[in-house]
Amino acid sequence: MLRFVLGRLVSLTLSLFVASVVIFLFVEVVPGDPAAYMLGLNAQEDTLEALREQLGLSGTLWERYSSWILGMLQGDFGTSYTYRTPVAEMIADRMWISLPLALYALALSTLIAFPAGIWAASKRGSLVDTGIMGLTQLGVAIPNFWFAMLMVLIFAINLRWFSAGGFAGWEAGFWPAMKSLTLPAIALALPQASILARVMRSSLLDTLGEDYIRTARAKGLTRAQALWRHALRNALIPVLTIIGLQFSFLIAGGIIIENVFYLPGLGRMIFQSIAARDLIVVESVVMLLVFAVILVNFAVDIAYAVVDPRLRVRA
Repeated sequence: MLRFVLGRLVSLTLSLFVASVVIFLFVEVVPGDPAAYMLGLNAQEDTLEALREQLGLSGTLWERYSSWILGMLQGDFGTSYTYRTPVAEMIADRMWISLPLALYALALSTLIAFPAGIWAASKRGSLVDTGIMGLTQLGVAIPNFWFAMLMVLIFAINLRWFSAGGFAGWEAGFWPAMKSLTLPAIALALPQASILARVMRSSLLDTLGEDYIRTARAKGLTRAQALWRHALRNALIPVLTIIGLQFSFLIAGGIIIENVFYLPGLGRMIFQSIAARDLIVVESVVMLLVFAVILVNFAVDIAYAVVDPRLRVRA
């Protein structure tokens, strides 16, 4: 098990290094000069050079990359060009919105998908199975931003059960803050729940067709007993993959939902920073999100080894 974990740690480190180089180079080739954007079209060249020097944009690519990486390793993500505020403080403020939103949406997705997928697999070919698969197909097909706007229209404007947007703040209390995140979390969760339920059903059906399940049935176990005692755990490996990918998406891919509900999270901050050519914020936030994605994948790999001991033996 220790060799398995160490191997995954080496892979994680290499992935982070490659990702940092790619992110830095891609942001550098984006058209637009932050200094020119901040000073306007009529700025003098000497003024632009002075501002570039102040912002740390005048060095070579290697110098700027090294400064950026070394700063992040020490917890210094740089200073925003636009707000003149440490990027680490901006990330910390917004992480308390994006991370709870992602966890809330993932919890809802899992709570919906697991019972739906297991029920559909246990009733294969029945009306229940057909109905659940039809609903999941609809959930996959509907864009989450359209569903989000529909929920705002129904639950915020017509019924007035929730606010149409904004965030109450954690200082207002746990329940007011969670109420502000409920509609965005549902909008993010339902499409993911549809995907997860379909994967859960397919994985369970494949597992139920294995020889050891037939042997368990021949020994007298009912279909339900074979499903819960033997099939479910072995069917979790592809499901864990999807959960890991979904959590990564929910952290990094909530830009549209955060804009629909005017949530001041990381996704909205990236969108605003791109529009303002605030490159240091874009680089640092995207790198942080990549780190979160790779870390989640590392956790999923460890979960694989816990669920399936054969992976530890191969490692």
